[in-house]
Amino acid sequence: MTIGTMAFAGSGLDRADHIRADPEQLAGLMNWRARLLRLDGLDPTVSPESTLEWGTLAEADENSELVFLGLIDGRGCFAEVSPALIGSIAPPNPRLWTAMTALDPADLAIYGAARSLVDWHCRHRFCARCGSPTALAKGGWQRTCTGPACKAEHFPRVDPVTIMLVEHEGKLLLGRQPRFPPRRFSTLAGFVEPGESIEEAVAREVLEEAGVTVRDVTYVGSQPWPFPSNLMIGCFARADSAELTIDHTELEEADWFTRAEVETAMRGDEDGRFLAPPPHAIAHHLLKWWIAQ
Repeated sequence: MTIGTMAFAGSGLDRADHIRADPEQLAGLMNWRARLLRLDGLDPTVSPESTLEWGTLAEADENSELVFLGLIDGRGCFAEVSPALIGSIAPPNPRLWTAMTALDPADLAIYGAARSLVDWHCRHRFCARCGSPTALAKGGWQRTCTGPACKAEHFPRVDPVTIMLVEHEGKLLLGRQPRFPPRRFSTLAGFVEPGESIEEAVAREVLEEAGVTVRDVTYVGSQPWPFPSNLMIGCFARADSAELTIDHTELEEADWFTRAEVETAMRGDEDGRFLAPPPHAIAHHLLKWWIAQ
């Protein structure tokens, strides 16, 4: 069984890289046929039909930067980096989670890419090398330093995160963070650090958070996660021991769960031992994958 298509993956946009680097072609797409993704801050604007709402470039603020998302049916699709957004980024609105369940996978993938890209532009107005202002380039897939002695090129970042199933003698290690809803448990996760392989990151994070040594790390699947720009790398590993030493600065609680307990949670039974991660999270699909093995 494969892990399947994740939320925020599967966009139908043609990213048209060859157009990004051609200012003349890009300008030729900025016409009455072009579409502008309507956003509420960084959150999506959803139509009554549960689709993304699109407008025209005429709706954009004249002082905004326009990011080229790609092509749909030969029409240029853009997102707006409004001056009103810069310096005033708020956490995701609770309505966003409702919108995520309403949008179809292709729309959700378009929105996720746009959100990450617009957010990156809002947070990278100055050069990390010399401090000079940066300017949008390549249709928004680059920012270039305007400092005459620098001209450094900066690109949208993606931060890799390992998220892992850890099994020992038929049981699965799950944990909960203090910010989780009551009784919600999920797979352990952590950022990949510089100079570290995915396998090493899995082993380090599990050891740091739960005191468990793992081996035989394998890749299962991945998910783009635009909060703000993570790539969730789903893995499976086997533990040498069930003994736990929990780092309570990272986890409020952690424990081993049987297959029956995981199946009960995945069915949504309220009287189960724990509540499963929501369907839009890769952790949910990892648990589904594990049950099917």
